[in-house]
Amino acid sequence: MNVFSKPAVRTHIISGFLGAGKTTLLQHLLSQKPEHEVWAVLMNEFGQIGVDQQLLTQEANFVVKELLGGCLCCSSQLPMQLALSRLIHEHQPDRLFIEPTGLGHPAQLLDQLTEPYWQPTLQLQALVTVIDGSRLNDAAWTSQRLYQDQLKAAQIVVVSHHDHMHQADFQALDDLKADYLAKISRWILAEQGQVALAEIDHALRPINRKIQPLIYLQKQSQANTALQQTTSEQAQPILQLPYHYTESAQGYAVAGWRLSKRKQFDFYALLDLLTEQQDWLRIKAIFNTNQGWHSFNFNPDRFNYQSCAENIDNRIEIIGHTAWDCASFELALLKCQLD
Repeated sequence: MNVFSKPAVRTHIISGFLGAGKTTLLQHLLSQKPEHEVWAVLMNEFGQIGVDQQLLTQEANFVVKELLGGCLCCSSQLPMQLALSRLIHEHQPDRLFIEPTGLGHPAQLLDQLTEPYWQPTLQLQALVTVIDGSRLNDAAWTSQRLYQDQLKAAQIVVVSHHDHMHQADFQALDDLKADYLAKISRWILAEQGQVALAEIDHALRPINRKIQPLIYLQKQSQANTALQQTTSEQAQPILQLPYHYTESAQGYAVAGWRLSKRKQFDFYALLDLLTEQQDWLRIKAIFNTNQGWHSFNFNPDRFNYQSCAENIDNRIEIIGHTAWDCASFELALLKCQLD
């Protein structure tokens, strides 16, 4: 029985690998909200510092909830279920968007949200995966397991950065379409995330429930999860700014910093520092600079930065394959501060 007064919430999962353009697409979709409707967003950041939410909430005409640390797709279901239940109960949205981390497995999230418990509450739409068209011919990028898992879960694919695609990328796209002919129903070329809501607003194609392990194996898995949670809870909480953290999971390392908004940074020194970094997969940041507040959204092939509204603090998060010299980076970052 549906415990909410409204009908089932039309729900979109927007997945995609690091830097594919999920948040850009989400921003454009949110701009299409009818004035009389309530829309909500549940975002998941792999690290402990949220950047995307700070940019989205500048619009202030929709509700944003963020889950930090790990992946809501493959970690314990409880935090995600609690956050999602509270979001729907408190705001009763007409439409919901869920953006898993770029390191997430959307098929596992879909398995969770198609459980009988959620069926009266969520009207799931076709799962959308965003891919960077300009990297389709980059075998080192497209051969990664997570990238392939996200494509396998998709029913609609949005191809971003198609204005930067070369002939080899278009050929690779044709090959992908042939490979996924039976699974993916729509391929959308998008520039700057500009996709009409109607293009993705299609019902989820029915999926077959995965066969579950034997009960004793499930209990063993739950026990391991509980042990990991207990270990995590023993870590000292971060109480005040400034702070820095590092962690590793799923073969990736992430490091983040938060500093007071009163700290101002030299824009060009900061830009030089970020572009000089090596061996990283994704850099997201918001800084108060002498050129005004700026957001930074970098992947190895594209350095995007732009003016943004004042944020609650300065923050940066960097994801890479292996651990790197955080101490040296922090020292260089602090040198970018203005007196």
